[in-house]
Amino acid sequence: MFLHIGDNLVVREKEVIGIFDFETSTLSKHTKNYLRDKEKKGTITTVSDKLPKAFVVVKKNKESDFRIYLTLISSATLRKRAENNKITE
Repeated sequence: MFLHIGDNLVVREKEVIGIFDFETSTLSKHTKNYLRDKEKKGTITTVSDKLPKAFVVVKKNKESDFRIYLTLISSATLRKRAENNKITE
């Protein structure tokens, strides 16, 4: 199944490593450093120009190939969408 993460963008659910609330998770210096590192490497995709509500970590083909998506959709809404997909499978 696929998970719609905003602005006509979908990702494969089986590739989703985690969905994180942007406001609460970026309180940690470790998360800030992780996101800063991924931004320097060019592996962050911003779904909207507005302040994000959540970020989604997606594992791509290679073992260490990750992509981060910043989205306006809340982590709670994304979680509900993922749960609803599992019910309808």
